[in-house]
Amino acid sequence: MILLSLIISYLIGSISFSYLIGKKVAGIDIRSHGSGNAGATNTLRVLGKGPAVMVLLLDALKPVATMYITYWLTDSNQLAFAAAGLFTVIGHNWPIYYGFRGGKGIATTAGVALALNPLAFVICAVLAIASIAITKYVSLGSLLFVTLFPILLLLFTQNYLLFFISLLITVLAYYRHYSNITNLMQGKERKIGDKSHRKLN
Repeated sequence: MILLSLIISYLIGSISFSYLIGKKVAGIDIRSHGSGNAGATNTLRVLGKGPAVMVLLLDALKPVATMYITYWLTDSNQLAFAAAGLFTVIGHNWPIYYGFRGGKGIATTAGVALALNPLAFVICAVLAIASIAITKYVSLGSLLFVTLFPILLLLFTQNYLLFFISLLITVLAYYRHYSNITNLMQGKERKIGDKSHRKLN
């Protein structure tokens, strides 16, 4: 049942709401516009606030759904519960339905964080939003979120297995943000509000 739940988690994680909403709203493949990323930030850049908020919420709800499905299927197995979140993020980043070209997993990671520890999630979210508001860099706020969450999770739960799984998710986020990190270091990262963020006409 654990293996089945992880497969289900990956398959549900592979549903790309950015891609689907891009097709529905504008008839486009979101990955061919803006940054080329299938996520909420690029949806904001290309399609505007409404579709971006929808993508953000749906991507965040994916792991909440898969983790509680897993919780039910595995008789409340805590390790499987957390692993389902990891596999949902993997599905989001490398979706089997779309040629393994997905997003960077931040909204999905936020959903995992919410399911694992709501208090740690709230603290990380507030600090990440503050960082984005001050610097205008979504990537910087995203990296701040994924960096702080494993630390706070360990602090609040003292559970090293959950910490390890959350750390794996953080590593995935850093891997997917390699180009953003390079741009931040070189002063080339785009900010919210830049002309390059105009939505599709």
